Amino acid sequence: MTKAFDAIIIGAGQAGPSLAGRLTNAGMKVLMVERKLFGGTCVNTGCMPTKTLVASAYAAHLARRGADFGIETGGSVQINMKRVKQRADTVSFNARTGVEKFLRSMDGCTVIQGHARFTGPHEIDIHGAAFTAPRIFLNVGGRANVPDMPGVDDIDILTNTSMLGLDTVPKHLVVIGGSYIGLEFAQMYRRFGADVTIVEKGPRLVAREDEDVSEAIKEILEGEGIVIRLNAECISFRPHAEGAEVGVDCTAGSPTVVGSHVLLAIGRRPNTDDLGAGKAGIELDERGYIKVDDQLETNVPGIWAIGDCNGRGAFTHTAYNDFEIVAANLLDGENRKESDRILGYALYIDPPLGRVGLTEAQARKTGRPLLISKRPMTRVGRAVEKDETKGFMKVVVDAETQKILGAAILGTGGDEAIHGIIDIMNVDATYPQLKWAVPIHPTVSELIPTLLGDLKEVK
Repeated sequence: MTKAFDAIIIGAGQAGPSLAGRLTNAGMKVLMVERKLFGGTCVNTGCMPTKTLVASAYAAHLARRGADFGIETGGSVQINMKRVKQRADTVSFNARTGVEKFLRSMDGCTVIQGHARFTGPHEIDIHGAAFTAPRIFLNVGGRANVPDMPGVDDIDILTNTSMLGLDTVPKHLVVIGGSYIGLEFAQMYRRFGADVTIVEKGPRLVAREDEDVSEAIKEILEGEGIVIRLNAECISFRPHAEGAEVGVDCTAGSPTVVGSHVLLAIGRRPNTDDLGAGKAGIELDERGYIKVDDQLETNVPGIWAIGDCNGRGAFTHTAYNDFEIVAANLLDGENRKESDRILGYALYIDPPLGRVGLTEAQARKTGRPLLISKRPMTRVGRAVEKDETKGFMKVVVDAETQKILGAAILGTGGDEAIHGIIDIMNVDATYPQLKWAVPIHPTVSELIPTLLGDLKEVK
């Protein structure tokens, strides 16, 4: 017998529980299905545990620098990795159980823990039981991508998920992939005391960013003793007495790197391969992401895809915004669009990179007349006072419309300061309106008006 609901939500990640709350408040009978861990990637294997680890790594780094601030620690810094892991586990556990309790206490919401698969356009099966609803929301998330690389099955590979299980410091961590996840783990484990090598196939780190940003990040990481191998055209693996031997085939340096642990951090893939999407007629793209329109609805009417599985953001905050868009359109009579979203994000190395909008390279490709300003963090009072002066601030403006096109703040507090620019872009204001703001001293944000005051035309 098929049990009917007004709405089915598959996946209790960032977008799902909030959507369940809105739908039940609107009087709908909702089925929430979660295959494994409530809270999704952010709570369990992403933002919350990793940023907890980043905080511990920062504490270790600052302790080692105590003498720079006139603080004598009386000896070397000792890392209790079991306690570090326990702290991250506790943060995740509390958040995960909080999400589950929220859902299970919600009036009108039935929670089932199990694997949902489509059997038709609006029917799903959960371990032999059938359910149907006129509205189905897919919030199935993603996982680490493990491509078929030579020898990858012959060694023990770590992913961002299994890295969180470590309660000891690796002797030598080799990170495959020079982008956001890989760089964060690389720096934190270097600060915990591991030797670290980053292996990147491309010519520079974080290739989606401007070259000056990539180079500055490279200098920051190398300054902490991290070895970076670029242009690794042919990466391979084979067992070694000390762990694993990684073939890098770089244009310079040793052709192999031996590590005790290998972290594979080369992208994510959506959890759609065992969803039965074909039986529902749901279209996927060549990478397995669910195709959606500007309102996040799939090609099958009444089925939406929100969060990482739709390939439209892959961030916790974009997943939550997906929920906001769907709820506003479905329940509030609005016409919100994903294309209206101004994307901001951060890279949580230390110092962090805060980003919004177009890079300078992307802006130049538009052919529009541009104004650009750049300021080193050595000229930011707050950074000098904290003795954290690595990085810079940069903003790109359309010279004709006077609208800010994008910005990067690589420096202490950059992940927070960037919101001043995110906000002004979201209200579609011109840069002079922000230029004449009077921010608080001493902050990193106070330099944004100064940065805008130094805009220069570029050729």
